[in-house]
Amino acid sequence: MDLELMGKAAQQAAFELATADTKQKNQALAIIADELEANRDAILAANAQDIEAAKASGMSEALVDRLLLNEERLSGIANDVRNVIGLHDPVGAELDSKVLENGMRLSRRRVPLGVVGVIYEARPNVTIDIAALCLKTGNASILRGGRETFHSNMALVKVIQTALEKAGLPAASVQYIEKPDRELVSQLLKMDQYVDMIIPRGGAGLHKMCKENSTIPVIIGGFGISHVYVDDSADLARSLDVVENAKVQRPSACNALDTLLVHEAVAEAFLPRLAERLNQSNVTFVADETSLALLEGKAASLRPVADGDFDTEWLSFTLGVKVVQGVDEAIVHMRKHNASHSDAILTNTLQAAERFVNAAGSAAVYVNASTRFTDGAQFGLGAEVAVSTQKLHARGPMGLEELTSYKWVGVADYLPRP
Repeated sequence: MDLELMGKAAQQAAFELATADTKQKNQALAIIADELEANRDAILAANAQDIEAAKASGMSEALVDRLLLNEERLSGIANDVRNVIGLHDPVGAELDSKVLENGMRLSRRRVPLGVVGVIYEARPNVTIDIAALCLKTGNASILRGGRETFHSNMALVKVIQTALEKAGLPAASVQYIEKPDRELVSQLLKMDQYVDMIIPRGGAGLHKMCKENSTIPVIIGGFGISHVYVDDSADLARSLDVVENAKVQRPSACNALDTLLVHEAVAEAFLPRLAERLNQSNVTFVADETSLALLEGKAASLRPVADGDFDTEWLSFTLGVKVVQGVDEAIVHMRKHNASHSDAILTNTLQAAERFVNAAGSAAVYVNASTRFTDGAQFGLGAEVAVSTQKLHARGPMGLEELTSYKWVGVADYLPRP
C-alpha cells in the first residue's frame, strides 16, 4: 500500500470536492444512505466476523457493544446521513464583511479544510459519520480504523465509494488504509504535503502518539473523565434519573459518567437510594472512604477507591464515587482528574450552577441534564467527526462548521483605463 499515492489522490479529490455544489454533495449522501440499506446483509455479515473475533479475543462485553452493528443501528446510521443532507452547507458562506476606507470590500468566506486524516478505534459508525460530514463540507478523507472492525469498515467504505462514483464524484474522496501496520500510521502523520488535519478518535494513548509524532495539526479529544456533581439543593428524585441515564444508558460511550461527586449534606440520603437503583444494572461502585461507609450493605458490588481510579475512563458498569464539601471542592477534584469532556451539576441554586459552568474546563457542561447529550446528532449537527476537548479551533462535537476554515476575499472596483 502506497500512502503517498493515496495522499495525491486525496488532494486531487479535495480539489474537485471544493468546487462541487451542494446539490451534488447531497446527492452523494442520499445514495450512500440508500446503499447502506441496500447492502445491509453484506455489511452485517462483515460485522459478524468482527464480533466473533472480538469475543474470541476476550474483549469485554461493553467494548464488544461498541463494535456491534444490527439492523436497527444500521438504519440509524443511514438516517443520520440523511439528516446531514438537510443541514445547511457552510461552504461559501460569508462570516462577515466590511468596506475599507480605500473602497475595497473585504469578507471572510468559509472553505473546506482540504484532506482530513482520521485514525480511530472500534465503533464502525464512525466511518460513515466522517465520510458524510467530510463530503458535505467538501473535504477528502483518509481513514484508518482499528483491526477490531476491519471487515465492517471495508464493507462500509466499499458502499461509500460505490455511491461516490454513482454521484459523479471521485471515489478517492474517501479512502481507507487497509493494512493495520503501525508504521503506516506513523507515515500518515508525516504526510503534511497532502493532509491538512489529523483527527484521532480513541484512547489517551492514541491521542498522545498522534500529538507527539505528527507534523500535521491534530485535534485532541474524545476522552476525558466525565463527572456529575449532586449539589445540596438538588432534587434527589430527579437526580437519580439523571445519574442512572448518564451511567448505564450506554456505558461504553465516551460521554458516559465516570465519577459521581455528592455534597456531604445529601450523601447519606442520596447514595443508598442510588445504590438500590443501580444494583438493577449490576453497577460496581468504587468509593472513597466516606461514600464507602454509606454504601456498605446497600451496593451489591462495592470496593474502596485505589490510586488512579478517579483518572479512569471506565467505559463499563463501574462508577467512581466521592463525597465533597461543596461545589468548590467538586471543581478542584475535576480539575485534578481530567474534566475535559462532559460534566454536569444537579442543583436548584442559580449561584451554584453559574459557579460550576464558569469554572468547569470541560468542552460541554450541563445543568440538571445528563452528560450523554454530548453528541453531534443530539446537538442538531447531524453527526460528528469527533468530540474535541482542546481549546483551539473547535470544542465539543465537531460538525460541519468545524470542518471548515476561511479565506479572506477582497473585491475592489476596476480602475478606468487611461
